[in-house]
Amino acid sequence: METDKFGDTPLGRRVEAVSQYTPSLLFPIERQRLRERLLLDPQQLPFEGADLWTAWELTWLDRDGKPEVGVAQLRVPCNSRAVFESKSLKLYLQSFSQTAFASAYDVVRTLESDLSVTAGAPVVADLLSMSQALQAGVASFPGECLDTLKISASMYRPDPGLLDVARDGRVASESLYSNLLRSLCPVTGQPDIGSIQIIYTGTRIDHEALLRYIISFREHQGFHEQCVERIFLDIMDRCRPRELTVYARYLRRGGIDINPCRSTEKGIPSHLRLARQ
Repeated sequence: METDKFGDTPLGRRVEAVSQYTPSLLFPIERQRLRERLLLDPQQLPFEGADLWTAWELTWLDRDGKPEVGVAQLRVPCNSRAVFESKSLKLYLQSFSQTAFASAYDVVRTLESDLSVTAGAPVVADLLSMSQALQAGVASFPGECLDTLKISASMYRPDPGLLDVARDGRVASESLYSNLLRSLCPVTGQPDIGSIQIIYTGTRIDHEALLRYIISFREHQGFHEQCVERIFLDIMDRCRPRELTVYARYLRRGGIDINPCRSTEKGIPSHLRLARQ
């Protein structure tokens, strides 16, 4: 089972919290380890993109010992050598809590340095104050929501055979989204709940078929990045769009949300905050 495969990560064992800055808490997981079943060549990835992380519980001390708080937004390129295991990131960020930094800039610089070393690629960090986070507000995916479609569903394991295109061969450019994405953590078995946006240009994708396919991940064990990459590859293989972007935003667990985006196009999507986030 996947659970056994990742039992060596901090997520799979009891780890004590540390309140003094400890970068060694970060635990890398090689991306290729996550992509084994997808048969992806790391030298010829069929997509661009990044993983957008939001850390909501970051706190540290200023030089006078007064606590500061902020929201960290992290951007990890999808071609990085590794990702950081989510519990290890939480423990690492907790280690800032009783550590003094001269300024918020020093916090950002420390985050970027440590996370870039762990990922094996440049990680970009932004630190929002509480007022900036408030001003950002709550958004929604633009486009058409699939969730009001009247369908029957009985498949809860990923099945690319559920995907289909319109029989008339009509070409479309659409932004579609669903709030019904659910998968399971491969280590803990806990549910990962999210929303997913699919933007494409090509032969029109059957909307009901796409919604059934999204629902089919409901009992699937897979990390966020694995699920999004599988969805991208399955749509490319079954529907053959000329352009495709798959962007998922998951609810936070442990004070962190992870939001992968994979696309045939260059560029990184905006760091939205959806209603459930």
